[in-house]
Order: sequence, then structure tokens, then C-alpha cells
Amino acid sequence: MANILVAMSGGVDSSLAAALLLEAGHQVTGVTMHLWDDDDHGLRESLCCAAEAAASARRVCALLGIPFYVFNYQREFRRHVIDYFIRAYTHGLTPNPCVECNRMIKFRALLDRARALGFDAVATGHYARIVRGADGRYQLWRAVDREKDQSYMLHMLGQADLARLFFPIGEYTKSEVRAMAAARGLPSADREESQDICFVPDGDYRNLLRVEAPESLTPGPIVDLEGREIGRHKGLPFYTVGQRRGLGLSGGEPRYVVAIDPARNALIVGPASALNRERFTVTDVRWVDDQPPAEPLTCMVQVRAHAEPLPARVSAQLDGRWLVELERPQRAVSPGQAAVFYDDQRVLGGGWIARPEVG
Repeated sequence: MANILVAMSGGVDSSLAAALLLEAGHQVTGVTMHLWDDDDHGLRESLCCAAEAAASARRVCALLGIPFYVFNYQREFRRHVIDYFIRAYTHGLTPNPCVECNRMIKFRALLDRARALGFDAVATGHYARIVRGADGRYQLWRAVDREKDQSYMLHMLGQADLARLFFPIGEYTKSEVRAMAAARGLPSADREESQDICFVPDGDYRNLLRVEAPESLTPGPIVDLEGREIGRHKGLPFYTVGQRRGLGLSGGEPRYVVAIDPARNALIVGPASALNRERFTVTDVRWVDDQPPAEPLTCMVQVRAHAEPLPARVSAQLDGRWLVELERPQRAVSPGQAAVFYDDQRVLGGGWIARPEVG
């Protein structure tokens, strides 16, 4: 049996994860990560990161009879998640802070600290599965509950990570998790889930940019695909690829944000057909098996957390990027989001969608 540190948000998923590991005979310790200062520029944490989350996790640990600690990761969270989030928007990208939080905080900083403190492994309440292959190597699979599956957010995990991780609830549906938590009398069984970015609790990330990077909200030109200026935007971070509303354009066929050009502080718009992309490149690709495929890969590619995976051919390029060629067009592929490669339910790896050349 292992000595396991369980990352606990105070919610039902991580609470049940701790309970299941304890019942399996492991030595379990709970920890909540304090990530965001309530007094930082007057912004407040959301449900998943607030003081009440730590209080909820503490109550669960008391009920289970296991130790509980709070680890302060404010400095790391600021550098690796918040600063990344702001930097991405100021460079015309659509960031995914949850992927970066998983990569840099939960599965780097926390794993490192757990090792230093003598723990054998870390567990979380993520909806994903770790499978040991016949060759002894670790595989990352989608969760049983496809609606709650979080494997897209975990694509960066490699062999050394998976060898020291547990995802105890990946085999269950959300309704089963709630029922199992209720049956065990866990106080978090009916706790509300937060859908917000934890450091943007009101859902409007622009408020954060107004405080942290007001220079990024500089107005500029809206241009069509021929380069003609047809309007003015309020600041590039107000817009995302695929957006139609809020452009302030009138007359003619509907126009959508096709690309963002921070070098010119320009918003490029066009018809809906211009949103479809069959080819794009991916940077900073990580492979779960730690080794890239020797030949071009035929797989499924998912370009957003809840997007439908599409068949594609993925091949290495001389500059270190990977070219994705989809079998059919995908609408509004957003630079800055992750593209994750799957073989049916198994995660192969993934990286960041690069910005295309714009005219």
C-alpha cells in the first residue's frame, strides 16, 4: 500500500477520491493548494479556490480521520498561470489556464513537494484513467463519464508523472460519484460545482486585464480578408476566433473573427466559411509515452475541451512543430488552445495550436 497525498478542492470528486484510497488500504493525507490572494487587486477567488474550499476539505479529512494541510502556491500560480493567461491574451492567443495549472502546479510543483515530503504518490479528483499496458508502460485514457472527461486537460503527463499518480474516480460517472459520496456521509456530496476560471469568478476575464494589462485593451482596426479597414475594435482581448457578436459591423453577410494580428493590433474578419480549417501546426508537443511516433500518425484530434474529436494525420516538421491535417474542416480552431491526439479512448499527447500567418 502507498502513502498518498490527495489534492483536495473541497468538492465531491476529490473528497471521494480520498475516501476510496483510504478504503483500499492506502495511507492518505489531504492537502488544499492556496493559489490566489483574496486581496490581490480586489479580485476574489471563486468557489474552487476560496477559503470555504479549504474549510470543506478540512471537514472531509476530519470525517475520514486523515491529516490535512494547506500548501501555499500563490507565487507559482501567479507566475505559471495568471501571468501566462495575461501574456497569451496580449499576444492575440486564447489561453487555457486549466491546462497550465495542471501542468505547472498540480503535476509539477505538487508532485515535487510530495516526493520531498516522502509521499509515494499524488491523487486528484480528475475524471481520467491511468492504465498499465502489457509492456509495463503507463497509458492515459478518457474517463468512463465522457461528459465529465478531463483527459484533454492532462495530455502533458508523461511516464514519470503517471507512475506516481492516482485518478480514483475515473471509472465512475458523476452521478455515481455523488451517490457514493452521499452513502459515505461526505459533507461535500451535494456541493455546488464551479464553472468559472478560479481567478476570474465573475466569468469576465477582461476585468482582470483592465487591472493587470490595460495596455492590451488598445482600440485598433477591424479589417476584412482583403486588408480593407471596415471598423474599429475595442481591444484585441475582447474578441476570440469565431466570434460574431460585438463587432459593431453593419450591412452585408454576417462576419466573424477569423484571426487576431497583435503585430498590427488588427482584428481580421470574414464570412463563416473562412473559419473552417483543415491544416494547422502545433507547438511544444508532449507525448504520454515520452517518445514521438516514428512515422506520421493517424489519430483523432480534439482542439477544445468539449469539441468533437476529428480524424487527422499528424506529422513532424523540420522546425520541431507538428502539422495536423484534418479529414474534414474544423470550425474556429483557436491559436493558444491545446490540440490533443487520441487513439480511441487513449491519449497519445498534445501541444499548443500555433497562430497562422495572417495578411
